[in-house]
Amino acid sequence: MKTLNFYIVLVFVFAFELSAQELPLINQFVPEDYQAESQNWSISQAQNGFVYAANNKGLLEFNGATWNLYPTPNETIMRSVKTVDDKIFTGFYMDFGCWKRDEYGVLNYTSIVKENNITLLSDEQFWNIIELDGWMLFQSLERIYIYNLTSKEVKIINSETSITKMFKVEDAIYFHELDKGISKIEKGTSKLFSNKEYFKDNRVVLAFRKEGKLIFLTQNDGFYDVDGKYTFNDKLSNYLENKTVYSASVLKDNSLIIGTISNGAIYCSADGEIKYKLNQKNGLTNNTVLTTFEDEKGDLWLGLDNGINKIDITSSVRIFNDKEGKFGTVYTSSFHNGYLYLGTNQGLFYKKYPSSNDFTFMPNTQGQVWSLDVIDATLFCGHNKGTFIVRDDKVNLISNIQGTWGVKKIDDNRLLQGNYDGLYLLQKKQDQWELSHKIDGFENSSKFFELYKDNLIFINHEYKGVYKLKIDKDYKKVISSKIDSSLSKGIHSSIIKYQNKIVYAYDDGVYTYTDESDAFVKDSVLNKLIEKDNFLSGKLIYDSGSNTLFSFSRENISYLKPDKFSSTEIVTKKGITSNLRKGTIGYENIQRIAKDEYLLGTLNGYIITDLKTDKQPYNLSINSVKYHAVNGDPQHLKLINEDEVELPSKHNSLEFEYSVPYLSKDAPVKYQFILDGYTKNWSSWSYKNTAMFENLPFGNYKFKVRAKVGEQIIDNIPTYSFMIERAWYISNLAILAYATIVFLFSLFMDRLYRRNYRRQREEMLKKQEREFQLKTLENEKELMEIRNTQLKQDVESKNRELAISTMNMIKKNELLSSLKKEIAKNDSDTKNIKSVIKIIDNNLNNEDDWQMFEEAFNNADKDFINKIKSKHENLTPNDLRLCAYLRLNLTSKEIAPLFNISVRSVEIKRYRLRKKLDLPQKSNLIDYMLDI
Repeated sequence: MKTLNFYIVLVFVFAFELSAQELPLINQFVPEDYQAESQNWSISQAQNGFVYAANNKGLLEFNGATWNLYPTPNETIMRSVKTVDDKIFTGFYMDFGCWKRDEYGVLNYTSIVKENNITLLSDEQFWNIIELDGWMLFQSLERIYIYNLTSKEVKIINSETSITKMFKVEDAIYFHELDKGISKIEKGTSKLFSNKEYFKDNRVVLAFRKEGKLIFLTQNDGFYDVDGKYTFNDKLSNYLENKTVYSASVLKDNSLIIGTISNGAIYCSADGEIKYKLNQKNGLTNNTVLTTFEDEKGDLWLGLDNGINKIDITSSVRIFNDKEGKFGTVYTSSFHNGYLYLGTNQGLFYKKYPSSNDFTFMPNTQGQVWSLDVIDATLFCGHNKGTFIVRDDKVNLISNIQGTWGVKKIDDNRLLQGNYDGLYLLQKKQDQWELSHKIDGFENSSKFFELYKDNLIFINHEYKGVYKLKIDKDYKKVISSKIDSSLSKGIHSSIIKYQNKIVYAYDDGVYTYTDESDAFVKDSVLNKLIEKDNFLSGKLIYDSGSNTLFSFSRENISYLKPDKFSSTEIVTKKGITSNLRKGTIGYENIQRIAKDEYLLGTLNGYIITDLKTDKQPYNLSINSVKYHAVNGDPQHLKLINEDEVELPSKHNSLEFEYSVPYLSKDAPVKYQFILDGYTKNWSSWSYKNTAMFENLPFGNYKFKVRAKVGEQIIDNIPTYSFMIERAWYISNLAILAYATIVFLFSLFMDRLYRRNYRRQREEMLKKQEREFQLKTLENEKELMEIRNTQLKQDVESKNRELAISTMNMIKKNELLSSLKKEIAKNDSDTKNIKSVIKIIDNNLNNEDDWQMFEEAFNNADKDFINKIKSKHENLTPNDLRLCAYLRLNLTSKEIAPLFNISVRSVEIKRYRLRKKLDLPQKSNLIDYMLDI
């Protein structure tokens, strides 16, 4: 939904005698706001406060927050609209009928023409609708159709010429016919009222009664009564010359609003005095006024050729807007001796007040004006050039020290002056004020300063903090200077004296200085002037005339004044937003110019307002409730229902739209809501007039909304009760089905688990058996490894034994051979010696030794003898024996004693063995033996 773009236009100075007049607010609504076409032909207001406009595109509805468009049923231009009770009657091309809100809050159209089988003329359009005593009158250019709301009876008044306009004056209906005059409807028929020539030739736009006379306003020739030309204000008559009037209305106080073609509108008092002239130059969106309307509050609505404008006649706010830049930004003002003074960034301006005169520039004051202070009936002007004394329309420069922020009274003959570079003293001599001297010891800018007792001066510096200066009794020098440690510095802060107390304000609140603690402490009463979440400026202004203390926030002006009947101080808020004030932040200013009337300076002029906050009977209503489907557009729900609305579970995303038909923007409208059953606390105040809740769980809910206009809380709190049903999948039957499924599933899972358990147990047993088998195999493997190790140890042991045995044999044979040689050296050939040699030879060739060796060899190297015998069958036992010795890697020298032969003989044996083995010449005999 498009957010309402509600422009507030500040109307500016007239170009002629009203050039200095303050004018009301104009609220602009352009086609982009209401999403329809530019032309608006008629405006009316319903009993609920909603405003309706007949637009080229259809019926526009404004509820105070948003616009809704109901297209014309036959897609033609809607020309007229009139509300009666809860019905909205409209007229357009070839049809007229009634719109009524249904239980969903949506307007539905019923054609009176079709319902009553009315035969229309060709190309009829209905330009005007009037209600009188239960009858509705629909006027086209050719006929007037009279429809009874109760009996549905239809009467038709035909015209021989062309009906330009139909009027209701008191309890009578008149209409104008070209070339015929003024006619009156009596008892359902027309009767000629006047056929004067000036009525025949001029189109009549308005008829009203004044001082007992029936007055008619013509389109191009001013006012007439039945006797001829009527003039009740010369200025008004002169203004209307050469202008074409298209629309006009008499207001409840008998004042007039007159709309023209190409010249905008004028608002006149009951005696014809022009109070406001409104046109595109000073605030309207267009100069062609197609229709005028006064709402229930008394404000004016203009249907234009381009948009809809609302003139806030009843608002307390009036605007003076210097569109041409003549004055610039107003920083200060003063109402003194019958003159209104404006201090701006371009100088000082003045005029007699009240008057319609334009402001006049005060000579020699070109430049920035900072302050206008009245002290003992003398007006002092703090200026960038210095300090002036203002007397009526003249000024006198009394101090040329540049940059005077302001002056404060010390006593009857001395003033303290704050400047860009510190503090100065002004002194009165012979009834003339003059600059005396600068106070030594302080060089900082003294924009906000206040005198306190015992020659104590407080100075607020936004970027450094609050200085506390002790001054000597002659105000010549600073005795001591320090920054107060109990406060924090703050941008847009200020310090003032209020009820003999020093008060400091910034975004953290309002603090007052106490002598007891020699520090600033937060003031519980004054602190209400500063809203932290709404903070704009800490500037405080005290108006001694009304004993009122002002502060300024984003959304309002707050002011505090003592209660007349008690000692209680009451903080009141006036809903004038910073967007409307448009002032320079930190330089806010307000000046009382009448009892309850104040002037506020703005960036390009000023605002006049009063501080009255009379409570108005506004009504808050819930306009629509929609549910948002996952796919598709939002759908309306019933608004009218005695019981709570029951919604299916899929309709659990709801949007509420609500509004207060407060149709201006001089005070903001805020809303707050709560959804009982879902939220516990009210939402924050917001300008948004919709609330969205998505994916609500099933249950009972009550939506409540409340609103406030400015600071006025609306009394009524509309509610909407509804219940979201359980989804089918969480209904009782579904829950029973779920329980059954869970039970069956549990049984199934139990059996499944049991079967799985058995299978797992079997698998576990098999696994354990496999693990046992594997363990057995591993044990057997370990046993085999142990056995192999033992076998290896046995082999090694056998090899050691074989080696020992072989070495013993070799040593034995060597010993025996040596003995034999030694014995043989003896030449004696005795029998005994021969016997010994024989014994030695027998032992050298002892077969027992070989058998023992062969047995040990076979134990150490199984199957070697068999292998070599199988490979070489031609080997003799001696050859096998030699092979065994070679297998043991014995040298020829070691082998010789074993055979009891010489080494040479061993070599021959080896050679013969190689032949038998058929080894190549390059092959090593021992390697061959080792490889077998």
